[in-house]
Amino acid sequence: MYEPIRTPSSRKGSVHTRAGITSDFPHRTREEELDIQLAGHLAALLAVTDELREPAPSADLDNAAVRLAQQVSRLRGGRTPVRSVTPGGDRPHRTALHERAHSLAGRALVVAASRADTTAAILAAQRMDAHAAALAEAGLTATAG
Repeated sequence: MYEPIRTPSSRKGSVHTRAGITSDFPHRTREEELDIQLAGHLAALLAVTDELREPAPSADLDNAAVRLAQQVSRLRGGRTPVRSVTPGGDRPHRTALHERAHSLAGRALVVAASRADTTAAILAAQRMDAHAAALAEAGLTATAG
């Protein structure tokens, strides 16, 4: 009546994909995935920080950039983040950059809290506060991202 199952059970630990490649799941642990996410959010925050620093350098932004680069490097196993700022051109308004930075810092804070990374969580919270203050100074409120 029914044909027997001819493929190996997925409970055996390896899965055959359509391409015929055998792979074991999971490829990464939850902690490794959270490290990757956190490094990505912090690297994006570093990029926005660099964009804010380029036209108007400040000691706060310089210090934040150094600390963000250190955390990204730590999470990526010592690899330093790629940093480049495109000079001039169609640069977004500073307020939009602060809003984006606030949102990215919030995302980093959530992931850092999830993986119990106190150092990254404190840094993300400080950056959220700094960008919220910059938005308040501009007469705006930070939006949840």
